[in-house]
Amino acid sequence: MSTQSLDLTVVGWIGTEVRNFHENDGGTPFSTFRLGSTRRWFDKQTGAWKDGQTEWFNVKVWRTTAVNVARSLRKGDPVIVQGRLSTEEWISEQGPRTSLVLEAASLGHDLAFGSSHFARTMSTAAGADGVAGTVGADGSATEPADVSGLQELADEESAQFLVPAEHVGEDLADDEAAPALVGVL
Repeated sequence: MSTQSLDLTVVGWIGTEVRNFHENDGGTPFSTFRLGSTRRWFDKQTGAWKDGQTEWFNVKVWRTTAVNVARSLRKGDPVIVQGRLSTEEWISEQGPRTSLVLEAASLGHDLAFGSSHFARTMSTAAGADGVAGTVGADGSATEPADVSGLQELADEESAQFLVPAEHVGEDLADDEAAPALVGVL
């Protein structure tokens, strides 16, 4: 394993719709989107903010994080992305091309521009009352989790949560005996 890698954090705005691949066909899920980041500074001489050149990155996200990204992020959202930078080269009709690729390890909304609601997703490795899927040696799901014992509930913000059917109607926040919310649709 190499110790030389170019890890960086980019703050910017999603410039394209998030595209999701292989979520349901058995392949390794991944999502992609374009991220634009423009350096801004305050020019004391003019008393105004100035924008530099916008740098564009192709962001790639893998596995469970990819599925969460596809469900959570939209074009125009302000985000913070941390990951490993590389270049991708290809030949187009105009000749050789290169783009910056940021393989994201962590990402989320930039809360300097608004609020966000976090909802934990269901783990296929562990769950309450036999709601576990099968997990491979690399930690990825080899079989989906059995959610047949769960029922959908809507909260005040219209997000849909899965809870064990025997706890439907209970106030889970005050009931220590009830398991925590185990998934989000």
